[in-house]
Amino acid sequence: MHLTSAEITAWIGALLWPFFRIGAMVMSAPITGSQVVPMRARLFITLALTVVIAPQIPPVPAFDPFSPMTLLLILQQILIGVAMGTALQLVFAAIVTGGQIVAYQMGLGFASMVDPQSGVTVPVVSQVYLLATSLLYLAFNGHLVLIEVVAESFNSMPIAPDGLTREGVWQLAGWGTELFAGAVLIALPTVAAILVVNIAFGVMTRAAPQLNIFAVGFPVTLTFGFVVMLFTFPSLMPQTEQLVQTVFGLIRTITTR
Repeated sequence: MHLTSAEITAWIGALLWPFFRIGAMVMSAPITGSQVVPMRARLFITLALTVVIAPQIPPVPAFDPFSPMTLLLILQQILIGVAMGTALQLVFAAIVTGGQIVAYQMGLGFASMVDPQSGVTVPVVSQVYLLATSLLYLAFNGHLVLIEVVAESFNSMPIAPDGLTREGVWQLAGWGTELFAGAVLIALPTVAAILVVNIAFGVMTRAAPQLNIFAVGFPVTLTFGFVVMLFTFPSLMPQTEQLVQTVFGLIRTITTR
């Protein structure tokens, strides 16, 4: 069997170029991009997805592996994968931000721990919301939908030196506003309920100035906050589902050429 250099380059490129896009998505997406996931596990997931998706994508143009065009091609594939993973990360960031707002209103802002997803310190309340969101994301088969979106992106945005447009990047940046809107929607019921409690304590302080409001208010606010969280926790499911569906629509939009 005699193989020419062009045939070898085309054969390697058929797997290598999708590998960069899929790998960048896996490294930046929620759950798989977490710091607690070993690098070998991420590499195995990337290789497995590449082997499954590569035979189904359109023919990849042949590029000289040592040309500047190849470097541009690799950067474009990495940028597309990172954009898809980052867009989905914004959903989880909205949940964490909403949990932070709730924690500060309850007086639990000091109770923090390292978030294994991002590696930064966040309140424990945010960890509770983030854990529930991760389970809901898997229950919604969000990871499978993400794989489907990545596979579709090779048809809507084939492998080429030109990738994301300026409009697509601006759409991704503009979707960051959804982060704050989603966080407010998640934290609004708890914040409103605790605000009523704080107003009641203000009235009590005016009526009985000798009352030590700091000794009484903190445990009451904390307990009431947990009760409100218990009753508002079921509303997290539809809000998470709506955010995930919206971000998948955004990914399909920005990866359409």
